[in-house]
Amino acid sequence: MDSLNLPVVSCSLDPASLSRDLAQRATEAIVRAGHRSTLVDLADVALPHFDNHGVFEDDAFAALYGLIDDADGIVLAFPIYNWAPSAVAKSLVESTGATGDGRRSAWFDKVVTFVCAAGLPHSYMATGALASSLMMDFKCVVNPYVAYVSGRDWDEDMLGADRAARLEKTISVHIELAQLLSARTYTSDWEV
Repeated sequence: MDSLNLPVVSCSLDPASLSRDLAQRATEAIVRAGHRSTLVDLADVALPHFDNHGVFEDDAFAALYGLIDDADGIVLAFPIYNWAPSAVAKSLVESTGATGDGRRSAWFDKVVTFVCAAGLPHSYMATGALASSLMMDFKCVVNPYVAYVSGRDWDEDMLGADRAARLEKTISVHIELAQLLSARTYTSDWEV
């Protein structure tokens, strides 16, 4: 099988972000499996807030749109704040998913995997609304395996064995889904 293009996007602005650490680990796992992966840290990119207007003129938007559009699958790594993915993750999807004025969403038919860091283990279902939006709006195939890691799963900078194994499995399933769907014969667009 040919090498897949499976970038990882870190959607945290926190300088001490645990989800950024998970993003790095996910990137390394993809590369170890023989595929291409670029880690993009949105703390370094400065994507403007989604305004459905000026954001489309920004160089950061163009680079991120191209990254997602060219990908066989995307790993989104983000913190969970207030029982939801970070606003940075949502703004990324809003801007690169927007259509109109000749734009087409970059997200159509992508395999998407979530890698999350949270303070407590209680907000595991926080990815549900984002997953539903990606599936319903853009016909994404969302990986049912989520690498959800709470603050209790770390011992200093060491990830607990069970969460490390879950991250590896999550990335393995991401790769397998992208491989299986690389031969799909359909393409999606806005449709109900």
